[in-house]
Amino acid sequence: MILIVVKFPVRPERADEWTGLAADYANAVNAEEGSLFFEWSRSLEEPNTFVCVEGFRDSEAGAAHVGTDAFKRFVEQAPELVSAQPQIIYVDAPEVSGWGPMGEIQPR
Repeated sequence: MILIVVKFPVRPERADEWTGLAADYANAVNAEEGSLFFEWSRSLEEPNTFVCVEGFRDSEAGAAHVGTDAFKRFVEQAPELVSAQPQIIYVDAPEVSGWGPMGEIQPR
């Protein structure tokens, strides 16, 4: 699995536009054949920072992702909305296939 986490600092006055772009992008990515998951979150400490967590089946699926029209549209539109360069973590974890249960916490 390829695991990618990206922090996007967004211009406060453009946050509404960002959420629309982000929602459309998430829908498109989640529909990709090699996508395992794609989710957006908003930072509690920095409300104008949005974080995406995405997983792809393997490096081939990740490579296919960056060739999609949705990715190209996103990287074309995002520079107008961000306030600084996004920061990324990219991990290739071939032995992992997706989410698993957290052993330390279970519902009571």
